[in-house]
Amino acid sequence: MSEFPNIRMRRLRSTASIRKMFARPFPEFSRFIWPVFVVEGENKEIPIESMPKQSRYSIDKLIAALEEHVKAGLGGIMLFGVIEDKLKSPDAKYAYQSDGLVQRAVKAVKEAYPELTVFTDVCVCAYTTHGHCGILRPSGKLLNDPTLEILSKVAVSHAAAGADGVAPSSMMDGQIAAIRKALNKHNFDDTILMSYSTKFASNMYGPFREAADSSPASGDRKSYQQPYDDFNQAVRESLIDEKEGADILMVKPALFYLDVIAEIKRNSLLPMAAYNVSGEYSMIYASAQKNWGDLYGMARESIIALDRAGTDIFLSYWANQYNELRSSC
Repeated sequence: MSEFPNIRMRRLRSTASIRKMFARPFPEFSRFIWPVFVVEGENKEIPIESMPKQSRYSIDKLIAALEEHVKAGLGGIMLFGVIEDKLKSPDAKYAYQSDGLVQRAVKAVKEAYPELTVFTDVCVCAYTTHGHCGILRPSGKLLNDPTLEILSKVAVSHAAAGADGVAPSSMMDGQIAAIRKALNKHNFDDTILMSYSTKFASNMYGPFREAADSSPASGDRKSYQQPYDDFNQAVRESLIDEKEGADILMVKPALFYLDVIAEIKRNSLLPMAAYNVSGEYSMIYASAQKNWGDLYGMARESIIALDRAGTDIFLSYWANQYNELRSSC
């Protein structure tokens, strides 16, 4: 049988009802994790200029902001602490204090919403005076193994505060094995380890670094974050973290790395998370503000692309606008 005119693909898209019949369903809200920024003080909701509809929240305002989303079925949050400069130090010791900002935020959120899954970012870039993701020599070289000790302390402190899961993002070699060992030692066997397993040295983090006040004071992070032009190494990073004991793998950023998401998914049975980062979010917002496209139409399309590539869990700033995404055509 010849193809055309017997085969006409337009038959399957000729009406709205037929298109919906074959469409990929939009991911449920339960698969979304909203990254949120917490600051000291009370009654603070500080808009992030480069990320419309995102803010830094004091703990009390975060509790209030979460209410409608928890009721609607939000899957979880990822907590980032934004601390004052006076609390930063070369060894990031504030990051693992039991009464630290993130630790207090975890306790408050779990008390208010026991059913909400709470993840915490485990890194030290926002806690060091130099802004790098580990301990530095005076020469500026980052020390991998001493950093593992700090990351392990941070993870244990978050688990002790009640976090359901910890998410190490420093891209240190061996961080998953070290943190898993520390969690087990302190009887946090059930704490989920969601690894930023393939985190690229990307140009898409600018708005986040403004929001989290975590830019490096000098140099860059290319010696420890994944080169974006090395596909094999990108896949290998995640598969190594699986062997070290990660429960969930993650690719960050997301939209420029659909091929990496798909390839890791083909090679692992672990859940696949994608961090739909600040630059991706702000890029779509900026286009819409220029009237170059429909805001939620573009955002929805981007989420569907991630889903199609194999994403199971969406870490996305679009999470607090889920209803708008779902209703967008």
